[in-house]
Amino acid sequence: MINENEISVCVRKALDGYFKDLDGEKPCAIYEMVVGCVEKPLLQVILDHAQGNQTRAAEILGLNRNTLRKKMKTHGIK
Repeated sequence: MINENEISVCVRKALDGYFKDLDGEKPCAIYEMVVGCVEKPLLQVILDHAQGNQTRAAEILGLNRNTLRKKMKTHGIK
């Protein structure tokens, strides 16, 4: 197995559990589900790290500031 970082291990473990819990049901929209679960806390942590400075947070994330603001609005982050 490839050497994985802690985040990768957590995602893999969560998805393994998700597939086990499906109990034969067909999975769908996995990508959207995972991104939806991860994106809000990611944005919140980075904004806290940047002390609320959206320009700096966008730089850390590698996003345009307008994209960050749009994502914040989508997730109800002030």
